Amino acid sequence: MADKAIVPVGVRLTTDIEYRPNRLNPYRARVRWFDPTTKRRLSLSEGKADEDEAQEWLQSIIEAAEAGLSPSLATMKLAEYGNANMDLALRGLELKTLDPYLSGWRMRVVPALGHLAVRMITNGAVDRTVQNWIADELSRSTVKNTIAVLVRVMEQAVRDGIIKVNPARVTGWQKLYKQAEDELLDPRALALPDWETLVTLADALVTASHDQYCGWGEVVIFAACTAARIGEISGCRVGDIDTTQWIWTVRRQTTPAPGGLTDKGTKGKRARKVPIVEEIRPLVAQRILSAGPNPDARLFTGPRGGRISTAVLRDATHWDDVVTKLGYEHLRRHDLRHTALTWFADAGVQVHVLRRIAGHGSLTTTQRYLHPDVHKITAAGAALSAHFNVLRAPRSLPSPIVMTR
Repeated sequence: MADKAIVPVGVRLTTDIEYRPNRLNPYRARVRWFDPTTKRRLSLSEGKADEDEAQEWLQSIIEAAEAGLSPSLATMKLAEYGNANMDLALRGLELKTLDPYLSGWRMRVVPALGHLAVRMITNGAVDRTVQNWIADELSRSTVKNTIAVLVRVMEQAVRDGIIKVNPARVTGWQKLYKQAEDELLDPRALALPDWETLVTLADALVTASHDQYCGWGEVVIFAACTAARIGEISGCRVGDIDTTQWIWTVRRQTTPAPGGLTDKGTKGKRARKVPIVEEIRPLVAQRILSAGPNPDARLFTGPRGGRISTAVLRDATHWDDVVTKLGYEHLRRHDLRHTALTWFADAGVQVHVLRRIAGHGSLTTTQRYLHPDVHKITAAGAALSAHFNVLRAPRSLPSPIVMTR
């Protein structure tokens, strides 16, 4: 199949879509043109899952060419563009500011957004990314510096004519940061109330997914019973599960990276052990059986065997729509971790053990999950007062001894 298009900018574009069966993305969209300066014939292509996606990609190239952009510039990824234009983007900054900006670019912007074409980055994409940074408990100054470097790079893209409006100029993130801080002071408020609610949520997410893949529900239940992050669940391998003692050794997590998802160490940079409760052992055993004998096989994957991220889970299950219908419109994937830690605390798990399960660096963070039962606190105060009263009570004198002759 072929579709030719000529655009009125002095550059002739030829586009076509080729169907290549037995590939993950079988529809290859290709655009070819002659560079007016070098007179060389150039081409770009990308594989897409279906023909509509391929047509959309070609249309975006045509629209960019109509705006005077070459196809190579129109499809340039943010990581490539930023690295090539960083000196221009950061010109005029003091040396003491460069280090935190460059660190924010390298450690946060590129892993989260670097794989996207500059023209494809929207206000919504930036908003969600900033919210994820805040949810990851990054400091306010770290988030500020990271947004700042992204704003400067995208502003350079505006000057280069790649985009018309800078999508990185987000507003109100400080209010979101304050909201996140308030939530972290009372993480119990983010937890699901009980097991039945969890199962209802998992079933609803599976039903709402395109393929009704049961694995999405299993990931949700596993997260709410292990206090693990979705990235850690994606990084779990069969060999990490001890089915004799039913303990999971959390060793790695799956995180966004340039070009897709990659595995790295846990957030705390060290492994931790998490108990696998009886309620989910049949689920885990079935996943191990399905994964096969390879100890490096992933315990949880998407329907096509791919790695899972919080964004993948959200999009595949229509998470936002489902939780809103269930009356939990503020529930996020990370709140499954809050749920597990709250349930562990209510079950009487000692705080120092709960801290090890959670992988918290600070005991103060763990203590926020302890049940703030006012009646128990009041009773404890009354007991101490009673104890003081006993200590203060006058001792009765012994009966006098009567001397007889």
